[in-house]
Amino acid sequence: MGHVRFCGFALGTRPGVVMTPRPASERLVETALALVGDRPATVADVGTGSGALAVAVAARAPQVRVWATDASPAAVALACENVRRHGLLHRVVVLEGDLLDPVPGPVDVVVANLPYLPLGERALHADLAAEPADAVFAERDGLGPYRRLLDACEEGLAPGGAVVVQFRGAVLLAARHELGALRARLEVEAMLARKAA
Repeated sequence: MGHVRFCGFALGTRPGVVMTPRPASERLVETALALVGDRPATVADVGTGSGALAVAVAARAPQVRVWATDASPAAVALACENVRRHGLLHRVVVLEGDLLDPVPGPVDVVVANLPYLPLGERALHADLAAEPADAVFAERDGLGPYRRLLDACEEGLAPGGAVVVQFRGAVLLAARHELGALRARLEVEAMLARKAA
C-alpha cells in the first residue's frame, strides 16, 4: 500500500489494483464545491476508486453528504479506509455497485472520473500501464461508461442537479436539462480524439 496527497489530503493507495488519484482530478472537486456552495446537498462520487473525490468534497463542505460507489470490491475497501482515516464515516457512505444503482434517491451533484479511453488505445498510454485496465479503458470507443452514467442521471439527479465529469483532461459540467448536450459533446470529443490518434 502506498500514499498520495490529493487536494491536500493524505490518501492510501493500492497501485495496480485501484486507480491512483491524479492532480488533474482535483478540478472535479473544485467544480463540485462551487456547485454546492454553502447549502446542504447530496453528492454522488461515482466510480470512487480510492475515495479521493468523496473525501475531498466531504472534508471541505461540512454541510454535504456524499455517496461513493464503485463496482470494484478492492476500490470499495480502499475508499472505506480513506474515509475512516479522515473521520468522515458519518457523512460519506461507500457502497459497492454500478454507477448510481446503490444510491437511495436523487442527488444534487454527480461527480465522476470513469474509464473513457478505448481499450484499443492501451498501447498508446504507457503512463497508465501501472493502473488497473478496467479503471482507465473501456470497450469499443470507450464512451460506454459515460453513456450509461448520463442515462442514470436522467432519473438520479434531483431537479436543479448537475453532473461533473472528467474526460481527456477536461472537466465538463451539465445541469440536468443539459445532459443531452453533454452526451453530444462527449461523442464529438471522442470522435476527434480517434481521428487524432
